[in-house]
Amino acid sequence: MSRFVLWLDNAGDTEDLPARIGPKLARLAELRSAGLTVPEGFAVTADAHRLAGKSASMPEEVRSEVVAAYEELAVRCLRMNPPTAVRSSAVGEDSADASFAGAFESYLGVRGPDRVITAIQHCWASMFTPRATAHLLRHGRDHRDMPMAVGVLELVAARSSGVGFSAHPVTGRTDRVVIEANWGFGEAVVQGHVTPDHVEVDKDDGRVLRYDVATKQVLSAFDPEAAEVREMPMPRQLRDRRVLDAEEIERIAEAVCRIERHYGAQVDVEWVIDRGRRSGEPVTIVQARPITTPTVESGAWDPAEYAARYAFGEQRAFGEQRAFGEQRAVRPDHP
Repeated sequence: MSRFVLWLDNAGDTEDLPARIGPKLARLAELRSAGLTVPEGFAVTADAHRLAGKSASMPEEVRSEVVAAYEELAVRCLRMNPPTAVRSSAVGEDSADASFAGAFESYLGVRGPDRVITAIQHCWASMFTPRATAHLLRHGRDHRDMPMAVGVLELVAARSSGVGFSAHPVTGRTDRVVIEANWGFGEAVVQGHVTPDHVEVDKDDGRVLRYDVATKQVLSAFDPEAAEVREMPMPRQLRDRRVLDAEEIERIAEAVCRIERHYGAQVDVEWVIDRGRRSGEPVTIVQARPITTPTVESGAWDPAEYAARYAFGEQRAFGEQRAFGEQRAVRPDHP
């Protein structure tokens, strides 16, 4: 077993897994073992970050393993230079006593081994941004206590995506699943540029109790020419159209309830529906966490605020970087 790279389908179910690859990726590996559908991919372990140190430069022994793993991912995906989601997964993140959701950065649409390596380094470096430092100080933590693993996951070709809750995020009712959904990737919701559709499903009989169709003006989609996820105007025919049909709602609700039973606790779940998915096939789970604190304290549900703080975190198109608390455009050359 490699010290620096660990495949999700070969991670096993050991007590030290969250300490090796962080809780986000450990949960994905666990859910995969439990039979749920998660993206193909691997983790660059916390040991790699420890070896790199604060400079976040990538040692050659880590680089060689990452390049080999990315090449293997291409074989598994049957695709040259597959686009990936490069996601931070710090050890100790999202613990019961301290949530660091949104503190560290992740990147969408990263293609090619060189760009993947650069994105991993950016994830490591995000441990030291003002935002992350403030989180660490607030919770009495030190960056040395939270080495960062990084996931390199196949970017699912999202027809739609969203979040599912096993309890109502405002009322706390546990008799229903609440689903938020938008076309394409979730980044437009994170940035507050779109309000997603809102669905409520009865847990007992699967009835759709409520479906609010939002007018959706912005779409986040993968741009193959730029090799990144970009925001673009929503096609007119999709703006006021329901994102989810009855069968998709049923599959999402089933997955959320299954994960809730697995953990024995209320959960929120990030899901994606692949463009190539057929009716009856499972949805893809890209993140799940037990809900240990109320998600909404004001009594007013704001999907954009939730997404930014909890659901989608700080995912970015790879061309967007944060420097000293500000955003600036960076367009690294891509193969």
